[in-house]
Amino acid sequence: MSGSTDEDVKVLHSMGYAQELARRMGGFSNFAISFSIICILAGGITSFPLAMGTGSGFEATIGWVIGGVFALVVAACLGQIGSAYPTAGGLYHWSSILGGRGWGWATAWINLLGLIFVVASVNVGVWLLFRDLVLSGVFHVDVTAWTAVTTDPLPSGMTAEQATAINSSAYTAQVVAVSLITLAQALINHFGIKLTTLLTDFSGYLILVIAVVLTLTFLGWGAGWDFSRLTTFVNNTGDPGGNYVPEARPAFIAFLVGLLYPLYTITGFDASAHTSEETQNARVAVPRGMIHSVFWSLVFGFAMAVSFVLASPDLAQTAKDGGAGWFNLFNNLPAPGLLKDVLAIGIVLANFICALAGLTSTSRMIYAFARDGGLPASGVWKGVSPTWRTPVAAIWLGAVLSVAATLYSPAFAALAAGCALFLYVSYAMPIAAGLLAEGKTWTEFGPFRLGIWSKPLGVIAVLGVLVLMYAGIQPPFDILINYAIGLLVLLLVLWFGIEARRFKGPPIGGDIAKRASEIAEAEKAVGQST
Repeated sequence: MSGSTDEDVKVLHSMGYAQELARRMGGFSNFAISFSIICILAGGITSFPLAMGTGSGFEATIGWVIGGVFALVVAACLGQIGSAYPTAGGLYHWSSILGGRGWGWATAWINLLGLIFVVASVNVGVWLLFRDLVLSGVFHVDVTAWTAVTTDPLPSGMTAEQATAINSSAYTAQVVAVSLITLAQALINHFGIKLTTLLTDFSGYLILVIAVVLTLTFLGWGAGWDFSRLTTFVNNTGDPGGNYVPEARPAFIAFLVGLLYPLYTITGFDASAHTSEETQNARVAVPRGMIHSVFWSLVFGFAMAVSFVLASPDLAQTAKDGGAGWFNLFNNLPAPGLLKDVLAIGIVLANFICALAGLTSTSRMIYAFARDGGLPASGVWKGVSPTWRTPVAAIWLGAVLSVAATLYSPAFAALAAGCALFLYVSYAMPIAAGLLAEGKTWTEFGPFRLGIWSKPLGVIAVLGVLVLMYAGIQPPFDILINYAIGLLVLLLVLWFGIEARRFKGPPIGGDIAKRASEIAEAEKAVGQST
């Protein structure tokens, strides 16, 4: 092993864990997996109508910068903690150490729920983009039978029975397609981090190239160069925004809801932490991977959003188009057909790898939580393949759960929209614990430090997430209130009823020394020399 890897293993042992996973990721790979799961070609496109339906061009551009800078603050705060504790458990482990095992246990479940719905929502998006941009747009396949129709009101000349039949066909097609997509991603994850890393490294370059070409295409063939559009706020809630936000709301509320556009996109960067036990020089690479992935997503996503706004022939009509707003812009762009076909295929491929990175992150979270006994049947989910050095059972559990999450449409629609909210809440939990613990119980830090900015930025991160929580439960996301209350009650019942007595949390103090023999046995089982 190299010197840096030796040091990584020592740090991991000092926290009571064995080096079971293979450390084959360099600094760029750690950055690329977070950059891939953020994927500005996913949320930056599919959530564009939310920006237009709330604050028009101002929300899409200035709102993107505001949301992106906030995400950068959160990433910096998490990076400081990740530099001190580079483990696959990431947020869960940090919350447990800094805030206690109950706080960590709750963080794990909230983070896991958010990760599962990120994978689920992106894979549904992969299917819809593949259907509409590639099958229909590139190969001119008739996808009518796979496209759901609204039933309130019914399309002209269509009976209720016909609409039901079409929607049933569309639902079946989606379930089959998402299952096959997720199966492919699980297989790639199964056969070692090296294959996954190759694809996410490629995705890092792919996203940059496609984003630049897409931006130049919109500017070159569609821009009107009216820069006042970028700084003009128009409250499009209600009918002006195609009822994307169904009721007219005050301008300030519209602005806050519109911030979900960048924050739904710039999330999942905790993947750098979840793969820290597979990363060389993790104490440096993990914070750098998180911060750089957010920063470059902010920069290139802003350029993309500017091009979309400037290329719109009529911003009012783009907002009125609702969910079809970006697709109508793209389809009507007078660019060469071959160029648009290549862009469409690139966008779909980037979204596929985005969900692949998401499944990687989810499986490592399951593995880390299970090895501390946090899940039912933890003995199964914490297993690592000696051949592939991957948490195989955790990978397949994550795949099954993400597909299952898409099966009940009302719950899926609500939770997919709220996955950013769940993730940012889970980000705020270790940051909040760190605010109280820093300088008291938290005295060991890594090479990345925020210094005098640590507590001010931590306060901004926590307060910002509270604002995000308020924005995230406004219509059309208000159904999340019921799910959030239900989740809170369930967690309280489980913790005080069962887990407070059963769950021990990650090893601390004397427990770490007691694990020495277990660590040696675990590493021997996967062929890791100590």
